[in-house]
Amino acid sequence: MARKCAKTGKGTAFGNTRSHSLRHTRRTYKANIQKKRVFDPKTGTYVTMKVSTSYLRTLAKRLQQGRSV
Repeated sequence: MARKCAKTGKGTAFGNTRSHSLRHTRRTYKANIQKKRVFDPKTGTYVTMKVSTSYLRTLAKRLQQGRSV
């Protein structure tokens, strides 16, 4: 399975690494993906999903406000 967030679609990004002499070589920026078990209040069950850490912050905020996943 690809290294991709199940909710936001955030995945691997590409760019350049620049040295002090301004040489550039291609590199990858990998998304910080974590496997988490999240409670879904609609179904009353736990769901395991791969999500980015930035989405985990959003998820915690939504659950605190009482909104669904």
